[in-house]
Amino acid sequence: MDLDVKICGLKTSEAVAAALEGGASHIGFIFFAKSPRNIAPAEAGRLRLAAAGRAKAVAVTVDATDAELDEIVAALQPDMLQLHGHESVERVKEIKRRYGLPVIKAMPLREPADLADAGAYAAVADRLLFDAKPPRGSELPGGNGISFDWKLLSALDGSVDYMLSGGINARNVGEALASTHARGVDVSSGVESSAGVKDVGLIREFFQAVAAARSVGA
Repeated sequence: MDLDVKICGLKTSEAVAAALEGGASHIGFIFFAKSPRNIAPAEAGRLRLAAAGRAKAVAVTVDATDAELDEIVAALQPDMLQLHGHESVERVKEIKRRYGLPVIKAMPLREPADLADAGAYAAVADRLLFDAKPPRGSELPGGNGISFDWKLLSALDGSVDYMLSGGINARNVGEALASTHARGVDVSSGVESSAGVKDVGLIREFFQAVAAARSVGA
């Protein structure tokens, strides 16, 4: 099985280069003012040039307005949009119609009931991303460095295409892949030396761990 790997929250050319050298299928840029990984659309547009023909550029937003999305799409020219807020099924449909781009819809999980809307979102989004629900008091919907119980996904319809996120790093990515049917993994804080600061060495270690996990599962 092919596995997509997304390195998210990129802010420097060095981190982008490390992600591409490792074989990332997707690179993510976060447009959310409260995040330590927030980046200006114009700067993200400059960084994404290195990924042309090598990886898909993903614009990650949180309950963004049409005006905000217009600016991001114009500057970044993303290959995909990732909606990481409380966007409704209808809002996902609207955004797909407006921009004509594939959409990843993030869904936060903590307990079985949180999967209730997965089918409805899977019917309109091109892909789902399952992340851990943020801890109480956190203003960040993702990138909190915490995992959820991956066994929750055993109840999911096997036809649902999803990426796995939430507290994934080089130490646990093998277990994450062995425990789920994820066709992709998304890492951000797991390759950082501090919040919002990507570590080139940790990015390399992550790709090495992914390669090791895939060789075991082959």
